[in-house]
Amino acid sequence: MSPAQSRAARGLLDWSRDRLSAECGVAKRTIVRFEAEEGETRASTLAAIRAALETAGVEFIAENGGGPGVRLRKLG
Repeated sequence: MSPAQSRAARGLLDWSRDRLSAECGVAKRTIVRFEAEEGETRASTLAAIRAALETAGVEFIAENGGGPGVRLRKLG
């Protein structure tokens, strides 16, 4: 998961960084630093953020020639 994918996923869900922090148990400042591409982020932190976003319905799209992305899971 890239910082851009995290920002895009929050946008699709209409989640603030505060909301994401509450959902994944990661400090808001850590999310801010990750999304701003400031320094390294632990793999366990990225996994927690990603899990919260996926639980909320986000699907991460891998690099497949068109670039990585995100979308909302189809309901039903």
